[in-house]
Amino acid sequence: QVQLVESGGGLVQPGGSLRLSCAASGSILSINTMRWYRQAPGKERELVADSGGGSTNYADSVKGRFTISRAGNAVYLQMNNLKPEDTAVYYCNADVKSYIGLYAFVTYWGQGTQVTVSS
Repeated sequence: QVQLVESGGGLVQPGGSLRLSCAASGSILSINTMRWYRQAPGKERELVADSGGGSTNYADSVKGRFTISRAGNAVYLQMNNLKPEDTAVYYCNADVKSYIGLYAFVTYWGQGTQVTVSS
């Protein structure tokens, strides 16, 4: 079994910064792509950023403000110049190779961390 645990959310004023962390643990052979999603109240979950295969991608709404990075089995999201519309629950997601009777990639989700941008 694999667990993803996020941390770093909180309340911040507009223009402020936060750094989210997500650590993967458990029966991990390797990790392919890691992603950050967010879901605001009443809205669908959206992809914010991903990192895999040596490349990174960002949603247009966060380009130039957010930076995704990885170290070992962890992924981070540095969020700068935060805006009220960034308020959401942020989830990390990872494609993890494990042995589950056979070798396979399985996508796991973290439990989410709340980010609130408000004055």
